[in-house]
Amino acid sequence: MSAHAENSHGTMSQLMIGFVFAVVLTVIPFWLVMAEVDMNPVTLVGIIVGLGAVQIIVHLVYFLHVTRESENGWTFAATAFAVVILVIVLAGSLWVMHNMNANMMPMPDMGNMSEVQGITGAQDAMDAMNHGTADH
Repeated sequence: MSAHAENSHGTMSQLMIGFVFAVVLTVIPFWLVMAEVDMNPVTLVGIIVGLGAVQIIVHLVYFLHVTRESENGWTFAATAFAVVILVIVLAGSLWVMHNMNANMMPMPDMGNMSEVQGITGAQDAMDAMNHGTADH
């Protein structure tokens, strides 16, 4: 038997089950956003991200056939390793950004930058000299 015949690409019923799961997991967040559901924004984002993570698993299992049985588990092991690396990179990036935000010096208000740089005082002196109201 060939290697291609040994690996199943799923039956039509398995593909349709995966398709239905994918559609449901897409429609729910779409409806939550479009219906402008009265919900805490943090909770709403959490639900959307959670459903997105479940949809990733549905795609891996039903469409990409990443299971422990496929290719003696090497596909699953490689996927698990990629997920671990992704979590480390994302967590490290968020940690660095949080620490940079916490340890940066506060910037002055950008609307008042001219005052900070002393431009306003110099402009007032020039205006006073042009209008003859400068102190002598």
